[in-house]
Amino acid sequence: MSRLADSLNKKTRKEAMRAVKFGLFSVSAGIIEILVFTLLERATDFSYWPCYLTALICSVIWNFTLNRHFTFQSANNIPVAMMKVAAFYCVFTPVTTIGGDYLADTLHWNYYLVIGLTMACNLVTEYLYDRFFVFGKSIDTNKRAKKIEARETARTSEQ
Repeated sequence: MSRLADSLNKKTRKEAMRAVKFGLFSVSAGIIEILVFTLLERATDFSYWPCYLTALICSVIWNFTLNRHFTFQSANNIPVAMMKVAAFYCVFTPVTTIGGDYLADTLHWNYYLVIGLTMACNLVTEYLYDRFFVFGKSIDTNKRAKKIEARETARTSEQ
């Protein structure tokens, strides 16, 4: 029974750490998104949506790269994974661009409130999508994950 409990605790801790990593990398992507958005909003006459769309693309590329390698440690086919992420954004982007533009330019909500709400929605929905659809069957398959697993196995056998 204790081996089963230990195994479940280990899996739970691993998933919690995966969520924390995703969150931290998403914060870094959010910083990039806000910086690009602010630069475009301040330095151009663009309305909300071109600023948002450009900033979103920059943050998605950053976030995908880090999370594939470090969070999900996936060795899956990169173009296939990118296409799955692109499919997510084929839905997410129009909804948030049109909705955000409506809130910001029609209802005159603060641009930064709108983008902040959009980013929070993105964090939750993309984590679930990436975890279970994009990387679900290929989690912990890259070289980094295999090295970590080998170290853990060696440490366990020494005890």
